[in-house]
Amino acid sequence: MSTNTCNKTVLKNVPYYDRPRERLLRVGAIHLSDTELLAILLRTGRENETAYQLAARLLATFGDLHGLAQAAHSELTEIKGIGQVKAIELQAALELGRRLHSAPRQRRAAIRLPRDVAELMAPELAHLTQEHFVCLFLNTKNHVIGKQTIFVGSLDSSIVHPREVFKEAIRRSSASVICLHNHPSGDPTPSREDIAVTHTLREAGELVGISLLDHVIIGDGKYISMKEQGYM
Repeated sequence: MSTNTCNKTVLKNVPYYDRPRERLLRVGAIHLSDTELLAILLRTGRENETAYQLAARLLATFGDLHGLAQAAHSELTEIKGIGQVKAIELQAALELGRRLHSAPRQRRAAIRLPRDVAELMAPELAHLTQEHFVCLFLNTKNHVIGKQTIFVGSLDSSIVHPREVFKEAIRRSSASVICLHNHPSGDPTPSREDIAVTHTLREAGELVGISLLDHVIIGDGKYISMKEQGYM
């Protein structure tokens, strides 16, 4: 019987909720143990040993992830079940983790005034020939942690649905949101549709506990803050 066949046979006897890949999909990577994450990287074990069991043996051999990360290629391939390819993949994954940990974070833009929003986004939006509705997602310190174009086309409250805006905000664990869009005409004066969309999004934000801080309209060298204009 081949190694892959043995692993499939053993896996059939493992409860669904104990399989690392399935558990990652069900509860998220952050909730998996070192052994489970390592088992996913290994993919397969060997005859009479699952990937999970091989992962546990690897960690026991080298003490922990730090010890495993320090292991030489030759030391890894001495472990039964770890060939050249698996050793290379492990070393690459552990090196990526090390680089991520040591890399300086890119400085995040802080939003304090509507002018900050305009200066950040006007170069991107001011000269577009179609309206783009964009959301900036902020943390508790008003740093921009993400950006998403929600819609392209004429703004309408039936098209720019709060579900799309706040789904992204929740996914990014945002504390607040700033919406903005451009007016290809160059005149940032808000339309009735702009005002209606702003009211809808503000009310939706109150319901889900994520504040809509502002809705900024970008024109040609000009902008308008719906908050400053008293529409919020």
